[in-house]
Amino acid sequence: MTGRTTGDTPLRVGLIGYGLAGSVFHAPLIAAAEGLALDTVVTSNPERQQQARAEFPDVRLAAAPDDLLARADELDLVVIASPNKTHVPLAAAALEAGLPVVVDKPVAGAAAEARKLAALAEERGLLLSVFQNRRWDNDFLTLRKLLDEGELGDVWRFESRFERWRPQPKGGWRESGDPEEIGGLLYDLGSHVVDQALVLFGPAASVYAEADVRRPGAETDDDTFIALTHASGVRSHLYVSATTAQLGPRFRVLGSRAGYVKYGLDPQEAALREGLRPGTTADWGTEGEELWGRVGAGDSPLTGGGRPEQTLPGDYPAYYAAVAKALIDGGPNPVTAQEAAAALDVLEAARRSAREQVAVTL
Repeated sequence: MTGRTTGDTPLRVGLIGYGLAGSVFHAPLIAAAEGLALDTVVTSNPERQQQARAEFPDVRLAAAPDDLLARADELDLVVIASPNKTHVPLAAAALEAGLPVVVDKPVAGAAAEARKLAALAEERGLLLSVFQNRRWDNDFLTLRKLLDEGELGDVWRFESRFERWRPQPKGGWRESGDPEEIGGLLYDLGSHVVDQALVLFGPAASVYAEADVRRPGAETDDDTFIALTHASGVRSHLYVSATTAQLGPRFRVLGSRAGYVKYGLDPQEAALREGLRPGTTADWGTEGEELWGRVGAGDSPLTGGGRPEQTLPGDYPAYYAAVAKALIDGGPNPVTAQEAAAALDVLEAARRSAREQVAVTL
């Protein structure tokens, strides 16, 4: 996969979109990555333009993606953090313009579209990567370590919860009932929990799902459950919800030797929302001992069962560091479009399962 940088010159990055994804996640992580430089932010919103200029005084501004792509020869990478329905056309246009691309999740609304984009990137010899930052959550990294070390034995069941208590809909395209918007929790938080399950335990063989619209005025799923049977035999039970009055454990992983239970979310998103930046603090991504998970067998972690397991630091900066290495040195793509397509296969099956009330074989 190719970029267009030489020597020690940083890769010039154009960022399309400066809402939540662009301003909170992508821009700070791009700016913190060695070998990358945030060159241009695309947004037509005057307030967001002002925000971008205040946070990155040297950044150039563009009102529309076409304005950015018109000077593709001045850029080395395009990052797409705009609404979901724009991901496929903008990624295709950037690839056609000869630019490597990072796309926020979900890369597309259908697996076939993701594979078509992957084929275009392959044909052009360009990087196409999908931003799945939750692979660098502190709890996920800790669980991978436990699995690699065999601490849990053979895993039988993986429970993953991404739950919130938001009894009133916030509106906007993320909660729109228009299918073209690709809104709802199945494709939002579901993209994360499904991706994590596939990375940990391999391909899914069958999918069962329940998707509900609970809140008055809500237009799309806000309380969804997905059950996967992996080809490896592991069963994953995945919960995403905006209607959870009492939050469950983020992870509950049960194996033949022991289990791992972890409460609480990785602190990196909260830190980014507060304006903190990677590289400005030595304890980035770390959490206090009171939030560590526990490993054990036969007792509840809530009554002191098991032993505390120190949580590894979360590391969102690792994603863009890997993107830079892929473009400059030919390193591996941190999250491929083919991997994203496999997750979309599951999400499409889950949507069908919930609609038809059947289990779907992949």
